Amino acid sequence: MSVSPIRIAVFGSFYRGFFVLDELLHGPLKTLFEVVGVASDDVDAPFISRERRVWQYPHTLSEARMVPDHAQRHGIPVHTGLVKSDSFYQLYENLWRPDICIAATFGQRIDARLFGFPRHGFFNAHPCIGDDWPSKYAGPNPFQALINDGHDHTTVALHRVDDGFDTGELINMSPRIGIPPGAGVVDMHKVSSPVVAKFVVPCLARLAGVLHPEAAGNA
Repeated sequence: MSVSPIRIAVFGSFYRGFFVLDELLHGPLKTLFEVVGVASDDVDAPFISRERRVWQYPHTLSEARMVPDHAQRHGIPVHTGLVKSDSFYQLYENLWRPDICIAATFGQRIDARLFGFPRHGFFNAHPCIGDDWPSKYAGPNPFQALINDGHDHTTVALHRVDDGFDTGELINMSPRIGIPPGAGVVDMHKVSSPVVAKFVVPCLARLAGVLHPEAAGNA
């Protein structure tokens, strides 16, 4: 008996958002998911706090647009406006109707109406160091904080989104990802994002009940 794919919405931008979206669309578990919508950063919008996040660093137009463009090439609806708005709530609840959501480099806070809607939960991927959770590296620019503290590696936590700021229930921790000497924040987004995508997607499949735990590694 065939099983309907899990409806998933991606809230993401830059390299992490791109690779998570690409893994959902083209990775080995692609048949388990239907990407029903993508919310992404408009780097010129005042509500994404670009001065505190990855957009403060030099970036190209293609990097700013990579997630919306990738979604649109695959016919996936894209939203780059406010997510805490009546118009988006209607779109999200009546058209996208996600069963599960993943945030991967997204510049807006997710409120209870959004994270409480998907029946399998709303999750975020956040760089840290495998320390106690919530991590001391919670916040909008964790890679810079890790580099400032002299760490030679990072991990990425998959955690549930709640009313706090990177404080929700820890689901799983990614494998170790090395920080190359001299690497900056943008370098680490590029280095880590493919690893994060291949870590996160099986975890989401397990959380949605469409992948057995043994098939998802430690997820």
